[in-house]
Amino acid sequence: MRLGYTIAPGRGETNLLLAEIAGQLAARGVRIVGTVQIDTDRSDGHKCDMDVQVLPEGKIIRISQDLGTASRGCRLNAEALETAVADTEAALVEGADLLLINKFGKHEAEGRGFRGVIAEALARDIPVLAGVNKLNHVAFLDFCGEQAEELPANTAALKTWLDEVLGTTDPDRQPGGVHSK
Repeated sequence: MRLGYTIAPGRGETNLLLAEIAGQLAARGVRIVGTVQIDTDRSDGHKCDMDVQVLPEGKIIRISQDLGTASRGCRLNAEALETAVADTEAALVEGADLLLINKFGKHEAEGRGFRGVIAEALARDIPVLAGVNKLNHVAFLDFCGEQAEELPANTAALKTWLDEVLGTTDPDRQPGGVHSK
């Protein structure tokens, strides 16, 4: 069982990093299931809209909700997030080389969200790569224990780890170490 995670220092940087990695892996034929987050700035100056793209098919789900200008509550639309979780669970059953989760956030820290999907992937011996929110780092480690391997928040480090766990160090190799030629 391999479980890697990364925490990028700036707001939204983990989302961009994981989306880039997902795109590169998909182009190489790696079967990825999970989610990447897409943040869209709003013209009204309020916090960005948050969407997740469910991998591999690309369905986009808005996971944020507009609570109004004076609100201070959590903007996460839990029902929408659970839809992304269900779609990811269904894709995982079909088979995967990697589970990629955009963020182990507050929802997961509270025992919901992608926790079950992560556990299922690990039980199936499917490697997991997750982004982790700094605020929920301790909860993530409590959930994963010593299994979790922290990875530097840069493309090169993530690619090196992924090549190792997927057996794809040679660009002509397919996941699992099977040559395409």
